[in-house]
Amino acid sequence: MGDVHKLREKAGETEKITINVGHVDLGHVDLLVHEGFYSNRTDFIRTAIRNQLATHSDAIKQSIVRNTLELGLRTVTREELEEVRAAGRKLRLRVLGLAVIAPDVTPELARQTIESLTVLGALQASPAVKAALSDRMS
Repeated sequence: MGDVHKLREKAGETEKITINVGHVDLGHVDLLVHEGFYSNRTDFIRTAIRNQLATHSDAIKQSIVRNTLELGLRTVTREELEEVRAAGRKLRLRVLGLAVIAPDVTPELARQTIESLTVLGALQASPAVKAALSDRMS
């Protein structure tokens, strides 16, 4: 897939989201759960999401290639950023999945070495690092 960098996926980790659903739609979901098609509402919603992702898989793959995204879990360590700084470079991070900036990365090091940060999914970093990079995140 061209410039796509496939990262390892960490099983078992999820991100909590909140959605608003109409009463009738929710009733339909509950009916399917009651009839045994799904074990609970969450099972139904996860299945629906996976089905939609499968339906649009070609478009997703094309977009990932077009946007040169890294897939899965991307961990940014202090050591990596120190090497980037020593080489006089800056990172442009584009992640689809989970981006983790290690807890020992200081806001100053992050600002010196991360030129831009795009995360489609979730970002885990200290509040100070997130604040330091806020003008570089899209």
